[in-house]
Amino acid sequence: MQFSKGHGTENDFVVLPDPDGGLDLTPSRVAALCDRHRGLGADGVLRVVRWEALEEGPVPDPDVEWFMDYRNADGSVAEMCGNGVRVYARYLEHRGWLPKGGFRLGTRGGIRGVEVGLDHVSVDMGRARIGEAATASLDGHAFPGVAVDVGNPHLACVTDVAIGALDLTRPPGHDPALFPHGVNVEFVSPIVGEEIEMRVHERGVGETRSCGTGTVAAVVAALRHAGRETGTIAVHTPGGRLGVTVDETTTTLHGPAVLVAHGEIDRDWFDGIV
Repeated sequence: MQFSKGHGTENDFVVLPDPDGGLDLTPSRVAALCDRHRGLGADGVLRVVRWEALEEGPVPDPDVEWFMDYRNADGSVAEMCGNGVRVYARYLEHRGWLPKGGFRLGTRGGIRGVEVGLDHVSVDMGRARIGEAATASLDGHAFPGVAVDVGNPHLACVTDVAIGALDLTRPPGHDPALFPHGVNVEFVSPIVGEEIEMRVHERGVGETRSCGTGTVAAVVAALRHAGRETGTIAVHTPGGRLGVTVDETTTTLHGPAVLVAHGEIDRDWFDGIV
């Protein structure tokens, strides 16, 4: 059973090629693969499957071949993963499966246009939808923020607090009525010199070194905080630097995507996980 390991600014994934949709990828198997002690270790799993072979999910688009079946480290299904899209595209390039011309990828958060370069992969993330004002709580402190939908739910909090000192070992508190299925929470510094810093706690994972959709949400919130609606902002995450462009019609995520290993998973081990 083949696998690859890749990351986008240290947001890392196990990539499972399953073009014909025959793999029984249960939540417990995903959790075991992502466990950094008993498995391969990752923030999530990317199943590389043709959209027409997906057993459940959105109705396939006849013009889109590939679908990103993304799972969080706890085995839960997620709608979207910006860094995952970029690593997925790099894997298709590695296998010679990358469609010629413009590449569009199906996700549960919608179809995404992707551009693959030598040292970067850019993703059209669509228009980010700004929702209600909300608050995240952490260690007894309240952090005002705003709900941002990037195909999955985010709560982006722009703060003057030194974000490097925050303890994100536990999930920040949030309003369950506003986010009934959980939420990714970003802590974001104000814009200085067209740059920001960000840390993120992802639902179903914990703190990650980076987050593609979270980076977009952070930039949208930081621009709003600065009284702006558009711009190109560099985002410094613990895992590295990403770029986000927000214009009148869409958002675009730019950054590196790297494959670091290819190998085989013991099938008996995989099948033995209940």
